[in-house]
Amino acid sequence: MSDQQWQVAGNAALAYEAHLVPAIFAAWAPRLLGSATPAVGERVLDVACGTGVVARLAAERVGPGGRVAGLDLNPGMLAVAGSRPVTGAPTGWVQASAGRMPFPDHSFQVVCCQAGLQFFPDRPAALAEMARVLAPGGRLAALVWRSIDHSPGFAALADTLDRHIGPAAGAIMRAPFGLGDEPPLRDLLTGAGFRDVRLDRRSGTVRFGSARELVTAQVAGSPLAGPVGAAGPAARAALLAGAEATLERWREPTGLAFPIGALLISARR
Repeated sequence: MSDQQWQVAGNAALAYEAHLVPAIFAAWAPRLLGSATPAVGERVLDVACGTGVVARLAAERVGPGGRVAGLDLNPGMLAVAGSRPVTGAPTGWVQASAGRMPFPDHSFQVVCCQAGLQFFPDRPAALAEMARVLAPGGRLAALVWRSIDHSPGFAALADTLDRHIGPAAGAIMRAPFGLGDEPPLRDLLTGAGFRDVRLDRRSGTVRFGSARELVTAQVAGSPLAGPVGAAGPAARAALLAGAEATLERWREPTGLAFPIGALLISARR
C-alpha cells in the first residue's frame, strides 16, 4: 500500500472529524496518552495525527510550557486540524510522510500514533523515524486495531460491502485491522530500537445512531467514497439495506453499539 492509497479527498476530512472521530477515535485518545503520561512542559509528536484529536489532548496535558506537533501526509486532515481550537501548548501541523520526518534527532519526549501504523507502506522505516526523533528514554504510545474478528460490526460491514459493492470495497474496510498479530508487531518495535515493549489488549465500543449512519459516515470519511460512489444507486441502496439487516443484532435503544479490540503499545527509546 502506497502513502497515497489510504487518503481521503474533498470534504472527507470534515466528515471524518464530525462523525468517525466521536464514534470511534475520541474515546481512545486519553487511553493512548495515559500509557505515555506526557508531563507538563514536555514535547509531544502525534504521527498520523489526522484531524488532531490526540494532539489537542496532548497540548492540554503538557501546558503552555510544552510543545506539540501533529504530522500527517494528508493536507485535508491537517486543514481541519488547524481550524480547531487548541488549549495549552503551542501546536504546529506538519505535512510529511512518517517515513521521512522533518525533525532533528531527539526532538521529542513523547511520540504518539493512534491507528496509523497499519497504513504505513514502510513500517520499519516509520518506526525507525519515531525512534530517531525521540530523546533517550523517551516514550512511544501507539494503538493498532486487533484483527477484524474483534470488531464484529466492522467485519459484518466488510462482508456486506463484498456482496453489494465488490471485494475492493470490502478490502478497504478490512485494511485498518491488518496489523493485529502480536509477535510480528513486537518484532517491528524491537527491530526499530525500542525497549520495554508492551502490547496491552484493550476493548472499546463503537457507537453510531444507526446502521445507516455508520455506513454513510464510513463512506463519506474514508476511501470507500470512491468504490461506493461508482457503484450506482441500486448497489448503494442494497448496501444500506444489507447493512441494516446484518447490524441489527447490535442495535440498542440509543443506537448502534458494538465492540472493537485494540492493542495499546507502549515502549521506550
